[in-house]
Amino acid sequence: MTFTGEDHAYMARALALTARGRDTASPNPSVGCVIARAGKVLGEGWHERAGEAHAEVRAIAAAKESVEGATAYVTLEPCNHHGRTPPCVDALLAAKIGRVVAAMEDPNPLVKGKGAQRLRDAGVQVDVGLMQSEATEAHRGFVTRMTLGRPWMRIKSAASLDGRIALANGESQWITGEIARRDVHVLRARSCAMLTGIGTVLRDDPQLTVRHVPATRQPKRVLIDSRLDVPLEAKILQGEPPLIFTVSTDADKRKRIEATGAEVVTAPIDPKKPGKTDLVAIAQELGKRGFNEVTVETGAKLNGSLVAAGVIDELVLYFAPLVLGTGAQGLFDFPDLTSLSDAKRLRILDVRFVGEDLRLTARFGS
Repeated sequence: MTFTGEDHAYMARALALTARGRDTASPNPSVGCVIARAGKVLGEGWHERAGEAHAEVRAIAAAKESVEGATAYVTLEPCNHHGRTPPCVDALLAAKIGRVVAAMEDPNPLVKGKGAQRLRDAGVQVDVGLMQSEATEAHRGFVTRMTLGRPWMRIKSAASLDGRIALANGESQWITGEIARRDVHVLRARSCAMLTGIGTVLRDDPQLTVRHVPATRQPKRVLIDSRLDVPLEAKILQGEPPLIFTVSTDADKRKRIEATGAEVVTAPIDPKKPGKTDLVAIAQELGKRGFNEVTVETGAKLNGSLVAAGVIDELVLYFAPLVLGTGAQGLFDFPDLTSLSDAKRLRILDVRFVGEDLRLTARFGS
């Protein structure tokens, strides 16, 4: 299929619309839609929140004239199943759309190929694959959850230029500047959940909330606490109740923590690390709960364990223009390597200044 320059322009606009629902649409994907005919945009829409109208329905409703025979540019294949809302395919057929251009097939098994086929069966021209890589990026959390059964997971950390995240005594506030810290809150705002470990809670007592930028929701706070050592006065137990994963069988501790409103979940034990939670199983559970993107803010030990478990997709590292020396704590706690071939390899996507600090984004895999 050959797409025109006009097709590309309208799909680019639909992809831009996905950002408007990015922070709020989960567990659904933040789909964007543009409806056009004869070089004129008739309507556009995006999916903002689960349970509310999908992008296609909003675009049809926004049109000031009939969209009969028009082309709908959608960043994801229209759905053909009943969820909290009726199928988008029904709305497109009722509006007599003549052509649908979808950036990518929906990876959800309930939809995958079925929406496009039903449209074709009804006589609608359907073309799939325009700007597919861009759409995969826009919907990366949802795609990861549908294909791997877990969220897209990123580690965020602040470090010195020599890769140290805290002094030997644990002092780490603040390595980076105010502008970088505000940028972190933008990252939190787009996250469905924030994950940390008990070591970080005991050392830093973080809130893990969005405070320095506008936010229409707060991410779910998730704590990995194998022995249920979280203090009852910890900030993570204040406000919206967190989700706590543990392998502890201490009923008294559990009862006291649950009395604060927290949800305590018994996680499987890591078969390779007795007494520790199975991090792969935890990632899968977060996927089952509908979290598309999870940001990790924790220390070197859990950072290293999550990377070793293969559940981290991305690193977002903020480097401050200072050095802390070999005695300070590093970014990742790994067993010593004996060969460079065993090193974890990443692909650097972006490097930019954020105030006086440097933000580096890198990903595992191709």
